[in-house]
Amino acid sequence: MRAIIHFGLAGLSFGLFSVLMGAAAPVRAEPVLPTLDYANTRYSPLDRITAANVGGLAVAWTFSTGVLRGHEGAPLVVDGVMYVHTPFPNTITALDLDHEGRILWRYASKQDPGVMALLCCDTVHRGLAYADGALLIQLADTTLVSLDAKTGRVNWSVKNGDPARGETNTAAVLPVKDKILVGLSGGEFGVQCHVTAYDARTGARLWRAAAVGTDEQMRVDPERTTSLGKPIGRDSSLKSWEGDQWKTGGACAWGWFAYDAALDLVYYGTGNPSTWNPKQRPGDNRWAMSIVARDPDTGLARWLYQMTPHDQWDYDGVNEMILTEQEIGGARRPLLTHFDRNGFAYTLDRATGELLVARTFDGAVNWATRIDLDRASPGYGRPVLDPRYSPEQTGEDETTTGICPGAIGAKNQQPAAYSPRTRLFYVPTNHICMDYEPFQVSYTPGLPYVGATVSLHPAPDDARTGTLTAWDGVEGRVAWSIPEPFSVWSGVLATAGDVVFYGTLEGYLKAVDARTGRALYRFKTPSGIVGNVTTYTHRGRQYVAVLSGIGGWAGIGLAAGLTDPNDGAGAVGGYAALSRYTAPGGQLTVFALPE
Repeated sequence: MRAIIHFGLAGLSFGLFSVLMGAAAPVRAEPVLPTLDYANTRYSPLDRITAANVGGLAVAWTFSTGVLRGHEGAPLVVDGVMYVHTPFPNTITALDLDHEGRILWRYASKQDPGVMALLCCDTVHRGLAYADGALLIQLADTTLVSLDAKTGRVNWSVKNGDPARGETNTAAVLPVKDKILVGLSGGEFGVQCHVTAYDARTGARLWRAAAVGTDEQMRVDPERTTSLGKPIGRDSSLKSWEGDQWKTGGACAWGWFAYDAALDLVYYGTGNPSTWNPKQRPGDNRWAMSIVARDPDTGLARWLYQMTPHDQWDYDGVNEMILTEQEIGGARRPLLTHFDRNGFAYTLDRATGELLVARTFDGAVNWATRIDLDRASPGYGRPVLDPRYSPEQTGEDETTTGICPGAIGAKNQQPAAYSPRTRLFYVPTNHICMDYEPFQVSYTPGLPYVGATVSLHPAPDDARTGTLTAWDGVEGRVAWSIPEPFSVWSGVLATAGDVVFYGTLEGYLKAVDARTGRALYRFKTPSGIVGNVTTYTHRGRQYVAVLSGIGGWAGIGLAAGLTDPNDGAGAVGGYAALSRYTAPGGQLTVFALPE
């Protein structure tokens, strides 16, 4: 069954102190993040739930969010209170953990419902962040809000973008020192996207950096900002676009941020160039589809690496950057590992941006045969394309068939996890291909600027459309893999108990052995899981929590109630089949071992 998409449109967990000018500065607690830490490892040192006892998990309590669309992201736990967010309208509820989730307060934003029509791939939101007594969220309409965590009172709010131009948001923010970093969505509307830093106390804007445009707009230094070890040179972005196309170039940062305190660098990925029709934007289209390392204080880019020059497939590069310290090539190095939508897993030295490993983590990938890792080659770091799967080679109004992965990606934004105990990454994947037909499109502010029709379908080798894959990032190989009938769209959690948790679109919370992948536990929640599993302790007891609520790109067919059962990416593998397993409905489920 095919899904036809017509686009109408590193740190420590607690306590940190610093010394400035020889005098003790005020103690600033580390923020609480949906990725668990600055390094995006989604690893918890909690070990009371183990591979030996996880089979005894039982439901401790539940909470209904009252919203029916896709529930991505994860709840946060701070000082005995759990904070739960929803898809649009991005309601936040504070729950008392001493009383099985009794409601302490609720924040309900006032947003124009019209923004829902501008959100790509469901009305999801990926979570809250907590820092210095404040809860932080950028709403769908781009309003950045700071809330008093004890009362829900608004400390301040500021508008980060303009929905009238197609600028929206679905991503979590990143608190860094005294700043809040936020991205933007809108690549399908021809937005020239940016990352912005705001003052955490006042909401004042401190700096803004675009992904495409002039050197000043991008906050790059032509001689000091590097790519693969070489200065990027003056006008590196402008020279890679034709005319003024960069002004509608997309390259939005709607995914996850990471931060290395020792190097004082923030890392994130940029999305697809706009339009999807590659014929209309000749050139590499820098710096869309890139990994970016920036100084959080100045916004200056230290280094850049473009994974998919002149993207022809909508392979957004926004997936999380996972920061680890591992031995590679006989030396211990600070590494950044990134599982891209294009199907390649990249390992780089995060201090220099040197590319060390780049290999496919899904066997169906065919748009490129490899990434050139020969440092003496003029194509170093670039993909070696297979012209049979190039929409540009096929031409406008012609369909290129059998491209793998599909635009949904071999992995989308759903975050992977890393365990320092096993030195393995645990990757939620999509095993999906596509047919791609580009067409001419004109730009009008606030209207869709897509220029392609995409038909998604399972990879030709089997009927599975997802896996949980354990990946060795140093060797660039699959350690083991668990096939799933549908995309694995939940964020993964790894723990010191050697347990890996993830959720499925049918609604199962699953636990497997971190070393072998052996199944240990599963429980059927009320709706499909596209949220990110988390764990916490309260009064000495370890809990596991997950939001269920079918939706996101993988479950939009069910979430949006599409009348055609073959429409929407949820049809991949059979929308009708998925609808027999689950139904819409947002719920938090909390698990624990019996006392």
